[in-house]
Amino acid sequence: MSDVFDLTSKDSFRHWTPVTVRFSDQDPLQHVNNVAYATYFEAARTMFLGGLLNTDESAEIDFILVRLVIDFVKETHYPNTVHVGTRVIKLGTKSITTGYGCFVGDDCVATSESVNVFFSTVERKSVAIPDAVRTSLEADPMQEHNISGYSRNH
Repeated sequence: MSDVFDLTSKDSFRHWTPVTVRFSDQDPLQHVNNVAYATYFEAARTMFLGGLLNTDESAEIDFILVRLVIDFVKETHYPNTVHVGTRVIKLGTKSITTGYGCFVGDDCVATSESVNVFFSTVERKSVAIPDAVRTSLEADPMQEHNISGYSRNH
């Protein structure tokens, strides 16, 4: 998976997370403040990755964020709902790089890339991506067919 993806294009995504823009997300300029976008991408990231971990098979494995980059494309305002597309950009041995596009209607308002490392909650160290997760991501990097939803071990 070393392709380049246009994160500003809705066609790059099949996995979507709607996020309601809150009144408190605004800044004094009355547009959504830059820090709010990190929470929108967090919601999408946890829905995308959290649905992949089978709590029966990977009860002691979680994922932790080690890198987050956000590019702001255009402003948006309250009230609104943004739709965040998520996809795999790269799979490592212990890490996954995911890409995001944040859209209002057909307009991309921000993009992001993040790196998450799979982590043993018992040993408190990074671990290899579970085989079932890797197989699912390699077969369907846009997780078009992932309808399992968010699930956590705790």
